[in-house]
Amino acid sequence: MKNELINFEKISRQTWQQLHRNTTVPLTQEELNSIKSFNDKISLQDVLDVYLPLINLIRIYKKASEDLSFSKSLFLQKKIKNQPFIIGISGSVAVGKSTTSRLLQILLTRTFKHAKVEMVTTDGFLYPNAVLKEKNLLDRKGFPESYNMELLLDFLNTIENGHDFQIPVYSHEVYDIVPNQCQTISAPDFLIVEGINVFQNPQNQHLYVSDYFDLAIYVDAAVENIESWYLERFKKLLKLAESNPSNYYHRFLDMSEDEISAFAHSIWETINLVNLKDYIEPTRHRADIILHKAKNHEIDEIYLKK
Repeated sequence: MKNELINFEKISRQTWQQLHRNTTVPLTQEELNSIKSFNDKISLQDVLDVYLPLINLIRIYKKASEDLSFSKSLFLQKKIKNQPFIIGISGSVAVGKSTTSRLLQILLTRTFKHAKVEMVTTDGFLYPNAVLKEKNLLDRKGFPESYNMELLLDFLNTIENGHDFQIPVYSHEVYDIVPNQCQTISAPDFLIVEGINVFQNPQNQHLYVSDYFDLAIYVDAAVENIESWYLERFKKLLKLAESNPSNYYHRFLDMSEDEISAFAHSIWETINLVNLKDYIEPTRHRADIILHKAKNHEIDEIYLKK
């Protein structure tokens, strides 16, 4: 990691795990298996060593946020408005953001007993394929210009002001926004927003999505590891598509093993790697916490903004 992380405290897993003494993990291995992405690896030991101290830290951030809100309301002589605590989670495609997000959702729900914890992925804010085609952006899917950032900002603003919002639903099976399907988010205590673009600057506007976050987390790993996880995931997606002709990945099943590897590698090189290098990784320094993963998917280092 370069000088961009000069204002981060680097903490080894060994040191980090000592920051939380509780030895009870509030979920089972079965529950953990059900929330992890299918090519990710995570154990109850990871929950104990990494995620429970992280929940402790979130508690500190939440308390600080509430104290500031209370002090500001006294200063302005205004009544406090209940606002959700918003956590943004970013990182490359295939790095394990979804697993981290779902795990945090379940741990927050069990730590803050009466809290409503919602999670959204910014895939739902991608323009539908028809619109991308019209804008000649189908090959740029996942790049900043393929997202309806205005809608994403509108969503965050609405939720922060205590109103309900319906967001579009994206399906990886059909590789598109699902028509006439919405996810309704209403008055959460915690909101987790996960996506490759959540720290990025929207086009032609001065507002960052991350301006709405109370805590920003970046999931990081060496590029060669992310690449091998992506290629592994691509092959597993093909396997899942075998019995479903309407699945987007079904069209690739006629290819030979070598052709599939070459095709997946070419998508990584020309799309995902370019997106990572040009748009995702340059936003890493905007995080409050960076979770760095080793080759075996285990988090080995944590970077905490000073």
